[in-house]
Amino acid sequence: MRSYWFGDMDNGVCTPCPGDLPLRAGRVATIHTRLEDFVPLSWEDAVSCGICTTRAEYIAALREVCFFAAEQEIRERYAGKDAELLQMVRTLDEMDTVINLLSERVVEWHQVRHPTFSRKYRKTPAHVMIKTIAMKGRGALGRTASQVEQLSVARTDLAREVSDRANRVMPNTSALIGGLVAARLMAIAGGLLPLSRLPASVIQVLGARTAIFAHLRTKSPSPKHGIIFQHRRVHNAPREVRGKVARVLAGKLAIAAKLDYFRGVAVPEFLETAQARIDATGAGTTPKEQP
Repeated sequence: MRSYWFGDMDNGVCTPCPGDLPLRAGRVATIHTRLEDFVPLSWEDAVSCGICTTRAEYIAALREVCFFAAEQEIRERYAGKDAELLQMVRTLDEMDTVINLLSERVVEWHQVRHPTFSRKYRKTPAHVMIKTIAMKGRGALGRTASQVEQLSVARTDLAREVSDRANRVMPNTSALIGGLVAARLMAIAGGLLPLSRLPASVIQVLGARTAIFAHLRTKSPSPKHGIIFQHRRVHNAPREVRGKVARVLAGKLAIAAKLDYFRGVAVPEFLETAQARIDATGAGTTPKEQP
């Protein structure tokens, strides 16, 4: 018997699929055919099921079913609890890029007006320079610096909201590495579901794409950590044990991501033992794992 979106074919006899458009669209996602058993579909088969009378009618009916199935999949994809968080993180990254570029451009503009600026304020933080230019700059320069400063304030507010939402969407992962880093980790993976499916070895180097390509191209040392380097236990650890700490942390994050996706609530027992294991590894000791 061969199954198609409009019905089942058995020895030339077609049994139509009962139901309306949603049921037929759902049937499309459930049909699985092995390559060795695949038989090309002829639109005349749909005629025997009463779906259509001409090839044009068959194509129109198939188009309607495919469009409905695609719309349903899009709705389900954007209904996920991590969908908005993913867009917020990507917006935050874009804002960082824009702020850095505009800040550099404004400072160079100011240097044209004040050639001694580069020597006098060489070690001044960028946000301080932008604030100074916004206060003392005249005309378009001052207004542009003010806009960059306002954008920086908006970026800070967005980062706070990203962290708060990550604490709700990814409670276990956020408890281990902080809401902002957890959100960035999820964004690099492409979502909470893809992150929950990644092994610890991949999570350990997420965000180290440049170093990985350099390792493959020039045989340089392989990276031992990616974005998880922002965790205090990793970047504060001695260099000789930093890779081990990153490996332990990645292993716990792999479990935390699965708990976040399948349970969606914090698991205090796991967080307590995981944090103790990470802290002990960073301190150079290895406590016994709970059975």
